[in-house]
Amino acid sequence: MDKIIDILDSIAYEKGLKIDDVENALKEALIKTAEKMVDPTLKFDAEIDRQNKKLELFQKIEVVENNDDRLYEDLVDEYGNPINKDNYIPIEEAKEIDPDVEIGDFVNYDLEFENMGRNAATILHHNFEYRVQRFLEESLLNKYKNKIGKTISGSVTRVDRQENTFVEIGEVKGMLPRKSRIKGESFKLGDTLKAVVKSVNIDKTNGLLIELSRTSPKFLESLLRLEVPELKDDIVAIEASARIPGSRAKIALTTTDPQVDPIGSIVGVKGVRIGAVSKQLNGENIDCVEYSTIPEMFIARALSPAIITSVKIEKPAEGNNKGKAIVTIPSDQKSKAIGKAGLNIRLASMLTKYEIELVEVGTDVINSATSSTDNADAEKTTDTASLEALFK
Repeated sequence: MDKIIDILDSIAYEKGLKIDDVENALKEALIKTAEKMVDPTLKFDAEIDRQNKKLELFQKIEVVENNDDRLYEDLVDEYGNPINKDNYIPIEEAKEIDPDVEIGDFVNYDLEFENMGRNAATILHHNFEYRVQRFLEESLLNKYKNKIGKTISGSVTRVDRQENTFVEIGEVKGMLPRKSRIKGESFKLGDTLKAVVKSVNIDKTNGLLIELSRTSPKFLESLLRLEVPELKDDIVAIEASARIPGSRAKIALTTTDPQVDPIGSIVGVKGVRIGAVSKQLNGENIDCVEYSTIPEMFIARALSPAIITSVKIEKPAEGNNKGKAIVTIPSDQKSKAIGKAGLNIRLASMLTKYEIELVEVGTDVINSATSSTDNADAEKTTDTASLEALFK
């Protein structure tokens, strides 16, 4: 094992791991091998001497009182496992080895790995390889967890029977579930796919797996950041976003520079910027509104292009985290507020986190974004809670 340090350095470099992690993997593998080849009830430890380029394996024996029960009786630990007497040495005997030893210290007996038998090397190799793989997965897990909410691209390698799309992303696999795909989209082998990282998990079958999404509002936000320099430079910020994927989306914007028009920055000259993003979302229409900390004003803007008469905020009912907004609106603006198939009012409710009820001026008819009525338009604007959960 004279070249052990060089081998460890080489593995760390090739795998992109910290040298400490690779060393710990080898030490853990040595200890497990010793337990299997010698005695699983004994205590072992290992050290790597970089200066002398040596690997040391030894048995640890705890120094105890001369009359300690563990030296003479067959005992079990708190889990019911037998305690091996050979793990302990009386203080009197230990001082003959090292006069400075005290109770609670350990006396180490060196072991020669080469003397453990023919199978020891094979067992060590498997144990070491397994532990290196675990460190590698943990390293990749931490790396890609930092990419959650960011857009990445990869090449499609497989589409399974459930229409889940598998993507090669560097050294790991990504999966775009069917539910996270924009309606009408389909991908084939070799296609380049762009999506946002939704979650990172270790799967028993596929190992480290990155779940991707093209329906999340975060995907829209991430695409806009790639397209709009003002977002990347934090001059303009997206305060909230809502999507009905493939159909329509709304984003609420603010700016830290009073001389910068946040909506104009996103739209771009002749709509070039927002058009480029819309194209990547299968033609999804994107509405931009200015965010306001005043709920009434924010709700009125979120319902654009409709012109609102007034907004009244009601306290949320007990057990409901969502507030309620009663919006008074002229009759000729009702269809604009509701939108085609109720999309506008649904998105406004998702964007502002308020249940929205429309009251026409001069009538008693209420069209709700969240409550069911017999009115046809009201029915089209129901169930925003389920939509919001679906596209988070």
